[in-house]
Amino acid sequence: MELEITHFNNFFTIKGILNKRNLDVFNAEFSSIFERLDSLTISIENVEWMDKSGVNALADLHYEALAKNKKMAIVGLGCKDLYEHFNSNALV
Repeated sequence: MELEITHFNNFFTIKGILNKRNLDVFNAEFSSIFERLDSLTISIENVEWMDKSGVNALADLHYEALAKNKKMAIVGLGCKDLYEHFNSNALV
């Protein structure tokens, strides 16, 4: 399954596979997102699989939110690798 991103207001749903091959779709959707929104919620419930590039793309978006003092939430039980990335980089 290819990557599909839909949204309603500031709630985005990612469906399919997020990998290096389709990262351009992800980047196009979220390019300058924090210039338009103060808060962002991304559901990864329907993400079937995500490679390291996908994990890094979401992590980079998270770090951008922090740097710009914006709010971002990732919801859903989509990807164990993403959970492990944020869990291992948790601030103490």
